Amino acid sequence: MTALLTPPTPAAPVDTSAWAIGAPRLLAGLDTAERLDLDAHLRTHGALPGSDLELLLTLLDGSPVAGRGGAGFPLATKLRALADGHRRVVVNGTESEPASRKDRVLLLRTPHLVIDGAVAVAAALGTREVTVAVHDDATASSVRAALAERRDAGRAKVRVVPGGFVSGEARAVVRALRGGPALPTGRRTPPSAAGVLVANVETFAQLAVLLRLGAHRFAATGTAEEPGTTLLTVVGAVGRPGVVEIPLGTPLGIVLAAAQAHRPQAVVVGGYHGSWLAPIPQIRLSRAGVAAAGGTLGAGVVAVVGEDSCALGELGRVTDWLAAQSARQCGPCAFGLPALAADVRALAAGSAAAVSDALGHARAVDGRGACAHPDGAARFVVSAVHLLHEETDRHREHGGCGRPVLGQLPLAAAR
Repeated sequence: MTALLTPPTPAAPVDTSAWAIGAPRLLAGLDTAERLDLDAHLRTHGALPGSDLELLLTLLDGSPVAGRGGAGFPLATKLRALADGHRRVVVNGTESEPASRKDRVLLLRTPHLVIDGAVAVAAALGTREVTVAVHDDATASSVRAALAERRDAGRAKVRVVPGGFVSGEARAVVRALRGGPALPTGRRTPPSAAGVLVANVETFAQLAVLLRLGAHRFAATGTAEEPGTTLLTVVGAVGRPGVVEIPLGTPLGIVLAAAQAHRPQAVVVGGYHGSWLAPIPQIRLSRAGVAAAGGTLGAGVVAVVGEDSCALGELGRVTDWLAAQSARQCGPCAFGLPALAADVRALAAGSAAAVSDALGHARAVDGRGACAHPDGAARFVVSAVHLLHEETDRHREHGGCGRPVLGQLPLAAAR
């Protein structure tokens, strides 16, 4: 079953249209309301049950909730890794991936579900310090309005931090909240080592659903290994773009059909640190399912590249953008990514040496950066080079493919 949810309010800074395949959980109530205030939220979801850390971990062990921000780190593992002493909870709502808007849909249209999860974690950890970090004023205003309606928000606050692709990384967010630059630190030390629990917006919303349903009912949909639903942002060559909630494990073909994909030649799954995949209908949209197909679910993006656009041109636009998003803190970012972008431009121009050059530069940056940005960019390019070999041959033989670059992969997220 496909449930169409209402379009966004005209004042929204981004397209917040949303729909669901199956019964929505996170998006419940949005078929009759553009935004759920506290009263509408409670009518839709009910009151949040009380919890403590032991119960929280028991629930998460019974129905694991992996982080929905990209890395997929289990929330229970993060909780257990927190250092003793003063603890804080940070809701990472920065959503720096330009192809994604699922987190802003939650914060703009159903913010109380996210706050529920954050408040529950904070209470279990014995802290009242909750910070929601976002990049834009509209999202901040929505969260502040939601906090003002609640009595249990304690010392929760909203902070607008600088934008930028690498600025959404957890260490960059924590650094910005402390008054530093919104860039990842050179050391890959997780915030949990300093007693800071950072998790993605959707992760907290999923926890709120789990607390209400319990482990057994939560696992009634999804897969045995990955229970529950997830949010995807579907963009590109589709007639019905938007944020869609699906049971984990839903076949890609069902999502493409529901989104009215236009003659797809490739899909970018996971965002711009994700992978290019053939639009094989049987690919299961779960972390394990996408991994089995050679990709990563990442930030939950499904971007469709249609047959009417030059795929190498689309690749080149994004790779140039990724190079420009460098933090300039290490050689792989400052020099390796621009070289990789130049290789992709040469590939589109028909250079015979560009494939080996691109693969060589990708190997040179992978795993050597101060943060994960070079790794993700390398994965994005390498997966495209392997998938688009026929396209590459056409460009090498004819100097191009004769198709325009339609810009089906979005670059600038609306803020």
